[in-house]
Amino acid sequence: MNVALPLDRMTASEKLQLIETIWNDLTREPESVPSPDWHGDVLREREQRVAEGKAQFLDIADAKQAVRDLLK
Repeated sequence: MNVALPLDRMTASEKLQLIETIWNDLTREPESVPSPDWHGDVLREREQRVAEGKAQFLDIADAKQAVRDLLK
């Protein structure tokens, strides 16, 4: 299937709405969207850090600020 979208003529808002529409459609059947093997690897590593007491957690406000700081 080849779909041509006028991306160069779409606003950022229109593009985001399109992304949201596609995402909503994909999530109707999440089992049909394969998860890459590396996702499982990352989850197991994180679970291991939590089990060992090595994980650090931030509240949502601090997490948002950390992301903003990374984007500067």
